[in-house]
Formats: sequence, structure tokens, C-alpha cells
Amino acid sequence: MQQVIWIALAILNKNWTVNGVLDKNALSKVIAAALTNGGDFADVYVEYKKMTGIGCEDGKIERIHSGIESGAGIRVLLGDITSYAYTNDLSREGLLEAARIVSHAVAGQGGSEKSIELQRVESPVKFDVLQRPDQVTTEQKVQAVKAANEAARAVDRSKIKQVMVGYSDIVQQVTVANSRGYFVEDERIRTRLMVHAVASEGEVIQTGYEAVGSHSGFELLERHKPEEVGAAAGRRAVQMLTARPAPAGKMPVVLAGEAGGTMVHEACGHGLEADLVQKGLSVYAGKKGRQVAAQCVTVVDDAAMPNRYGSYSYDDEGVPARKVVLIENGILKDFLYDRLTAHRDGVESNGHGRRESYQHKPIPRMGNTYIASGKDDPEKIIRDTGNGLLVKKMGGGQVNTTTGDFVFDVAEGYLIENGVVGPLVRGATLTGNGPEVLGLIEAVGDDLGFTIGTCGKDGQGVPVGDAQPTIRIKELVVGGTGQGE
Repeated sequence: MQQVIWIALAILNKNWTVNGVLDKNALSKVIAAALTNGGDFADVYVEYKKMTGIGCEDGKIERIHSGIESGAGIRVLLGDITSYAYTNDLSREGLLEAARIVSHAVAGQGGSEKSIELQRVESPVKFDVLQRPDQVTTEQKVQAVKAANEAARAVDRSKIKQVMVGYSDIVQQVTVANSRGYFVEDERIRTRLMVHAVASEGEVIQTGYEAVGSHSGFELLERHKPEEVGAAAGRRAVQMLTARPAPAGKMPVVLAGEAGGTMVHEACGHGLEADLVQKGLSVYAGKKGRQVAAQCVTVVDDAAMPNRYGSYSYDDEGVPARKVVLIENGILKDFLYDRLTAHRDGVESNGHGRRESYQHKPIPRMGNTYIASGKDDPEKIIRDTGNGLLVKKMGGGQVNTTTGDFVFDVAEGYLIENGVVGPLVRGATLTGNGPEVLGLIEAVGDDLGFTIGTCGKDGQGVPVGDAQPTIRIKELVVGGTGQGE
């Protein structure tokens, strides 16, 4: 069992300077100081980020907040013991003090402040940013939020009762250095817009949600117009008012590509994170090299995808991002590793050590997780289904990573009747077991649709992308209040 020792040094430092802190010589001394009392590995994570957030409710801009946050986390590993300290004093002496304190928490066999030569590590993954959000005026951002709000309400002013719009952007500069000699400097820029609409008619109340985001700048809102995002949320809320109650029972389920990869993220992805596997909290523990899905299923996590919301050039331990095939043609091939879990399994990290901020230690996390596209025509998949349920938008859900059991809400679903898309239904839920469902996939489309989100784990959240093509699951338990077949 891993033991984690946390130390927080909250010291306000007003004179944050790149030249005074981030040069290799200074960070080399910090790492050496952290290993003074022993340890197998030490690293420093320095973060400086600028954030903007705008919220609109009841047709009014309710909040505009922006800020700058900076700090550093210093970690020492010794066997299964992790000693972690963080501070927002980014002077050289401040970092050295944190390093000395964290070193005392690891009762090793003694070390020395030997010199560590740091060498820059380059990542082949680069991202194009056409319009930096920190160079866009607040007024422009506010106008985008107002446009999304107006578009959602304009769908049906008598039925749309509430609209909530949230905009956020972040410009994050990160430096990582470690006792293996790694030195990494990275800039991450992300932008996101989300709209939540509430519609009512009589006693019926329904909601609609739409969100877009990417590892890019304000040009996101050129590719996805705020008016289009708002209108999509408004339409979904209004159309659900006239939807019939979903039937209940076992039936074939088609998940459209536009539904995104919520299911693969929750029902499969978390179980493939190495820390859960090593703790015996994953249904995939001990199954490497075995068939865990249908032969037509390949599951990938690719943080190197261009400008996706869960993309990055380096993970938060300075490991360059790359494509990782987790399940190939149904066979379990790999897990998502950070440095610590990789060391335990005697492998190299595959670039999935992530953290919310300098105040958190890195843990294995997903980036962009998806079921790879197949060869089937999505329309033919529906035609060949006969009778079942078509899911075009997933809602929230819960999953037990130890067993793989899950329950998901369907935000937008349609009956399939004799191979034709039929009436819209509401109140549907999907219940099943992740590995069993992967084994029941019998058709995989040649399309691929993405969704975005903030994934929570161990009290910290990170941006992720999820995707899947159109797939047909032979049979799932559908919950609903309507009459089944």
C-alpha cells in the first residue's frame, strides 16, 4: 500500500520571475536538496497559469473572474512512500526550503546533494493556437456568452425557462525537472464553452446540454459558433418535452458516434488506469494478453491528437505524449501509467501521469480515450438492428471500476422500429457491465464523434476527451417508464 506524506507551505510571493527560478541550475539544486536524505526519485513541477471564467444566468452576466495562480510541487519517492510538498513561494530559497522539508519526510538511508545535469526533453507533439485567449478582450468573451444565451432562448421563448452559459480559458506554463535529468518546458492553452437549457410545458420539465472545448485558443468559437452551441442545447431541451416515456427491458442498443465516448471513458477507461489495476480495484487486473472485448473492438488513449480537449504535449511528469493502444482486436494490451506505477510493473511510463495543479501529486489519468473506428456504415448498422434504442447523447452515470457495473442516463434517445429511427424517448437509462458490453459489440461504424469533460479522481479534476464511432451492442438493459415490447 502506498504511503503519501503531504506538506503544504502557503507563502505569498509577489515577485515571481522566470529568470530567477526556472533555469536548469536552480532546479538541479532543488532536486539534489530533495534527495539529501535518500530516495529513489525526485521531481519538481512548477506552474504558472492565467484563467478567465464568465457565467451567465437568467439572461444576465452573473460573474466574470480572472486570476493568476503559481506554485511548485516537489516530490520524493522511496519504495512505496511518496513525500510531497507544495508551495507558492517560487524564489530559489523558497523552493530549496520546500525541498529540504520534503526530504526529511522520507527516512531513507542517506543521500548527498550531488549535482544533477538537466537536459531538455522535446516532444514531437505541437499544438497550433491561432488566437491566444489572453490577447482577446473580456468584452469579446462576454459577447460570445451573450450570443449563446440568446440563441438558446430563441429556440422557443415560451418554453425555455432558464439558460446557463459558462465560458472558460486557461493559459498554463509548466516546467518539470527530475532526478533522471529530464527538463521540460510546456505551455498549455485550453478554451471551453458550455450551455445548459431548461424547458418546461405544463408539469413536464426537461433539460438540454451542449459543450465544446479544445487545446486551442479563442478560435474555438470560430469553429463552433456560440449561437450554434446555444441553439443545440435549447433544441434538445424543447424537443424532450414531447418525447414519449422510454420502454423498459432488454434490447439492442445503438450508440451513435455523436453520442461521444462517455461509456468507454467510464465503463472501460478508469479500469485501465494502472493504479487501480495494481490495487486490485479494476476488473481488468490480471487479464493482460487475454480477450476482454469483441474482436471488432480496439480501445485507444491518444493524448497526442491535434488540439483535442484532453490533448497535451507532455504529461505532468514531463513524459512526451503518445498514442497508447489499450485493447487491440479485443485483446488487453496495456494500461495507462505514470512513473510510479510504471516502475512497479517494470515498464516505462506511457505519458499518463496527470495532476490538477501544483497542489496535487500526479496519478494515472486518461487523455483522449476512444473506441477506434471500424468499417461498418452507421446507417446500415441502424437498418440491421430491427427494433431497439438509438442513443444520440449520453447523460451522467456511475460505474464501479472493481466490477465494471455501470448505470448511465440517456440525454437524447430514439426508438428503432424495423430498422428505421422512430420516436424520441425520455427517461431512458442504460445498465450493464463494462467488459461484458465490450464483448457484446457486434458492429463498429467508420465514423468517430467526440465529447469533452472534466474527469474527477482522487479529489482532482483534469480535462479529457472521449470518443467512439457508431456501435451496436447486442443487448443492454434499458430502464424506462414506458411499456416494453
